[in-house]
Amino acid sequence: MKYRILFILHFPPPVHGSSVVGQYIKSSDRINNAFICDFVNLSTSQSMEEIGKINFRKVFTFITILCTIIKKFLTQRYDLCYIAITVTRSALYKDSVVVGLAKLFKQKIVYHLHNKGVKTRQDNIFNHFLYKRIFKNISVILLSKHLYPDIQKYVPEDKVYYCPDGVPEAANSQKIIKNENDPVEILFLSNMTESKGIYILLDACKMLKDKGYKFTCNFVGPWNSVTEHSFNNYVTKNRLNGHVIYKGKKYGKDKEQYFRRADIFAFPTFNDCFGLVLLEAMQFSLPVVSTYEGGIPDIVEDGVTGFLCPQKDVTALAGKLEMLIKDRFLRVQMGAAGNRKYKKEFTLENLENNLKSILISIIEAKSG
Repeated sequence: MKYRILFILHFPPPVHGSSVVGQYIKSSDRINNAFICDFVNLSTSQSMEEIGKINFRKVFTFITILCTIIKKFLTQRYDLCYIAITVTRSALYKDSVVVGLAKLFKQKIVYHLHNKGVKTRQDNIFNHFLYKRIFKNISVILLSKHLYPDIQKYVPEDKVYYCPDGVPEAANSQKIIKNENDPVEILFLSNMTESKGIYILLDACKMLKDKGYKFTCNFVGPWNSVTEHSFNNYVTKNRLNGHVIYKGKKYGKDKEQYFRRADIFAFPTFNDCFGLVLLEAMQFSLPVVSTYEGGIPDIVEDGVTGFLCPQKDVTALAGKLEMLIKDRFLRVQMGAAGNRKYKKEFTLENLENNLKSILISIIEAKSG
């Protein structure tokens, strides 16, 4: 007999790590064949700009979500309730209502965390009170062991499971052959959010330009906290026109073209858990330059598949990019190592199999 699971999680839009993985889970034949699955979309925002803001439509959507969940709890008996909870900002208070409902109906609960920030907010009396109740008697799935300290105060380690994210194989990950004399292409691809390190990367580009290196740095992604006006002003002020180019938001084959053309992937984030885009870059055999942030050290092996830099360290970032610009062999070597690591650890199949095993373990451990 199959176990029945209620998945309360996010689907796009907006497009971010948790919603993308939520869509993978909902569409997964492995998950749907292994369990009897019901799905509820927890998203109330329709765009990245809406996240953290309150309006009538979002309130109405949330009330509808709560009614849907209550109806499911009243009409079905679930072996497990899976919740992709957000543990910070206003979403914490919204999601705590969902958790409260699940606990009221005496559901067995597991959280799948694609965000962090508990440790930086737990000293607040109200947050501490909320965290104690939210995390009481539940299991947690984390993306990396590096993320456990964030919830260590509230969740014993024997209640924690680790499941790295994965991404599907691209239709065409073959590199586009370019002339050896063409400038090296650096790629940044993500939401245009300041915490992704956009201005850090721009400052590093200025250092490289001042040293006389031939390169272009393409920025791909939708505007967010970094606006078109502020970005263009920064580029003009630092005389980066011609070296730095904003390419807009791209999806599907259009996005793949930028991965296929690029020589280096740069992602100097200072607020991330895992970074699905890093897995995509490795799939396309790109050496990655990123930061010691969240679970990224599990993805990027420093000196093997790319380089890791301290957060917000422009000099370190520029230095690692310089090494890769100068050394084509190193770029190819690191890119190939990254591709092997992707195939071994970060495929969508790996994610699905790991998640299936974890969910069965949690259900059977709680039932035993």
